[in-house]
Amino acid sequence: MVTGGVDIGASATKAALLNGKGALLGSAVLRSGVDFAASANKALQAALGEAELTAGEVGPIFACGYGRGNAAFAAATRTEIACHAAGAYHYFPRALTVVDIGGQDNKIIKVAAGGARTSFKMNRKCAAGTGAFLEEMALRLDLPLESLNDLAAGATEEASLGAYCTVFTATEVLAKIRAGVAVAALVKGLFRSVVKRVLEMDTLEGTVVMTGGVVAHNPHLAVMLAQEAGREVKLPPRPQLTGAIGAALLARRSLEQDAA
Repeated sequence: MVTGGVDIGASATKAALLNGKGALLGSAVLRSGVDFAASANKALQAALGEAELTAGEVGPIFACGYGRGNAAFAAATRTEIACHAAGAYHYFPRALTVVDIGGQDNKIIKVAAGGARTSFKMNRKCAAGTGAFLEEMALRLDLPLESLNDLAAGATEEASLGAYCTVFTATEVLAKIRAGVAVAALVKGLFRSVVKRVLEMDTLEGTVVMTGGVVAHNPHLAVMLAQEAGREVKLPPRPQLTGAIGAALLARRSLEQDAA
């Protein structure tokens, strides 16, 4: 039976439909906007369309994320911690540290070799180091958000940014622009700031896997985290869908438990 997952984040809503072998049949990524219920429904319908399925052909759908309570069609809800852990472990079944960089917060999730979660930490109540941080900095630099990754990857220099707070960083960036610092160097410095915020949160153990929309659109962050941490960092096939895929996997697990 096909199972589904929907991850209603503060910035984006993701939906995924999996078959019994865990293969992705259909998916969607949409902006969450101000109506989480409508976004969840729209994402599910888009995923159904891609999979060429009707709602009646899908078994339970689990919801996670900031707006998980708004998915009226969901059979149950799970935390994004549980879903990102399950989604990452699906692709890398071993001891993991999952680093999820979201639009509003960052999470570090430890997973044991057997798949059980052992601990997790979230960032402070501050936008620094999140997707919102990069969006704000792109606005300050008058850059399209999608241009940041190539600028950071191609930079031959890196600007040193000392501020922690998003507001203070914006002020520092403007000062460096006036001083003639290259935009690419500033962007790479901003990426370094994100990486440092991650490393301040917790130690990285086992296989490190990065998930979430920020790294999906900015994979150079994984390169920089690997350099800074001195260890390999892996990405699942669709990093932004990891939570939704994990929710669908947990929905299937509930079916199996009920059958047993």
